[in-house]
Amino acid sequence: MLQLSNITLYRGEKILFDHADLTLYENHKIGIVGNNGCGKSTLFSLLLGNMSVDTGAVNLPNHLKWGVIEQQTPHSDLSLIDFVLEGDQALQSLQHQLKIAETNNNGIKIAELHGRLAEIDGYSAPARAASLLIDLGFSQHQIKQSVNQLSGGWRMRLNLCKVLLSRADILLLDEPTNHLDLEGILGLEKWLQIFSGTLLVISHDREFLDRVTQQTVYITDHQFKCYKGNYSFFEKQYANELAAQQTTFIKQQKKIAHMQSYVDRFRYKASKAKQAQSRLKAIEKMETIAAVQINSPFYFKFLPAPTGGNPMLYGRQINIGYNDKKVIQNATFHLNEGDRIALIGPNGAGKSTFIKLLAEKLQPLSGDFVRSNKLKIGYFAQHQIEQLNLDSTPLAHLIEIDPTISEQQARHFLGGFYFQGNRIIEPMTHFSGGEKARLALALLIWTKPNLLLLDEPTNHLDMQMREALSLAMQDFTGAVILVSHDRYLLESTADQLWLVANHKIQSFDGNLNDYAIWFEQYQKQTITNNIFDPMHNLESHPIKPTPSQNRAQQEAHDRRLRKLESKLQDLQEQLIDVQKQLANPVLFTQTVEAKQQQSALTEKQTQLQQKIDQVEAEWFGMSE
Repeated sequence: MLQLSNITLYRGEKILFDHADLTLYENHKIGIVGNNGCGKSTLFSLLLGNMSVDTGAVNLPNHLKWGVIEQQTPHSDLSLIDFVLEGDQALQSLQHQLKIAETNNNGIKIAELHGRLAEIDGYSAPARAASLLIDLGFSQHQIKQSVNQLSGGWRMRLNLCKVLLSRADILLLDEPTNHLDLEGILGLEKWLQIFSGTLLVISHDREFLDRVTQQTVYITDHQFKCYKGNYSFFEKQYANELAAQQTTFIKQQKKIAHMQSYVDRFRYKASKAKQAQSRLKAIEKMETIAAVQINSPFYFKFLPAPTGGNPMLYGRQINIGYNDKKVIQNATFHLNEGDRIALIGPNGAGKSTFIKLLAEKLQPLSGDFVRSNKLKIGYFAQHQIEQLNLDSTPLAHLIEIDPTISEQQARHFLGGFYFQGNRIIEPMTHFSGGEKARLALALLIWTKPNLLLLDEPTNHLDMQMREALSLAMQDFTGAVILVSHDRYLLESTADQLWLVANHKIQSFDGNLNDYAIWFEQYQKQTITNNIFDPMHNLESHPIKPTPSQNRAQQEAHDRRLRKLESKLQDLQEQLIDVQKQLANPVLFTQTVEAKQQQSALTEKQTQLQQKIDQVEAEWFGMSE
């Protein structure tokens, strides 16, 4: 159990926590949410002992192992697998002891250590490490390279892999999806869902939080407010709380009515296509989101888009790439006014390359490509942020693209992106990544494009800004082509999915859940086609077991299977008992006690089913 009792903490003159209490229990998976600057990362520093409170007490268990992502870019000549395996300290310790025992020719100690290695599944550690690396987006070719051969972003992804393999009792993950694409996030979710310890995670990705957490801590007004359930469930509870407060009720209803207009507009236009239905459901969620966003500092709209002609873009039998290397081959497509398209596909398949073609940053190698003469493109990519003049100010940037704008107009417009007061005339030297991304987005909107090309627009944006962007895009009248790992933005923005894979671009008849299934099959097929063996051709093996050691490994494997079978039977018996209790008619009376008991049993049923799914998955994996 982790317990903060009556704590008060200042950062300079700013108070973060004011006589606040928080109790967290072991083996729970908890999302930490709140506005920027509320103290989420500070909470992690407190738990790790890197900070102390001004008043109050922090009580933490001493016996548990903490796992936290290193923030420094790693430098190493080790292979990726060996680097990640360094995170498994129990394995590293046993291997070190084994080397000493072998040097001293201590047969009894050698046998004992091999038994302990079998108990912790040490023999399969390289295969687990390879599986983890591939799930988080590394290719078969990459995992055989040294760490120093990777770019900075990929090295930071390695730090995440290392901590996931560390056998930590408590994982503290601060924005773990920052360096991941959509496919990497799907892989991370898979590993966190089967993680059996305590998880505390800070993230601006609502879909990610929904899939990996069962409890939410909301930091607001210098206090910790705890909610059972994932992020979406927290939003519903919080909306109900605000609705009960008369002082905020009217304000909430106005925002809900505003969002409801979008729901009504799309309810009868949505086709039967899965992606269109997903978008409708995402828009309907906005009523709940409105409550949490009531105090958001962001308020902006896209300016009316001029007509772009039909088709706006047309391509036939186009080859796209660099020099003579074809990334995409024989692509045929067209884009009309009002089309809303999300590009999906494996990392490196060519999504950004395709957007560069549309943005006139790249010419086709061959084929017919026609653009409407009315086309006006708004292109957002990471290099737009890098091209901002840091010695200049937000106001100067806006005046540069529109010398006719008045200072009052500029202040009002930039205020919607939370550049207020003197902030709009301050040099951008010390602006955060989020502030730079907001300014780049503001400048794009002011140009009144009729085609938005957005390549990972949310990378530096917090939850409130992401919600504001999603809302603003509902009212945008032009066309949209989007690449993003933010699934909520994809679902609430796109009516069509285009799959970029295997050097092709084609329409994807499904939604993002269908794509997750497709990608898992694609990944397996890729590995099969390459006859990939994670134990093959690696320069170093942690262990080379002898026949007797193989027997010990098999015995440990069989013991683990028996334990899993016993645990599965026990969980299923517990589930049957809970289901019998839920069938009691007394629970369906309207008394407060009955409702509370029904709620508790329902939650227990859900938790048991999740545990059963996890144990079954492990049992099936070991049986294979």
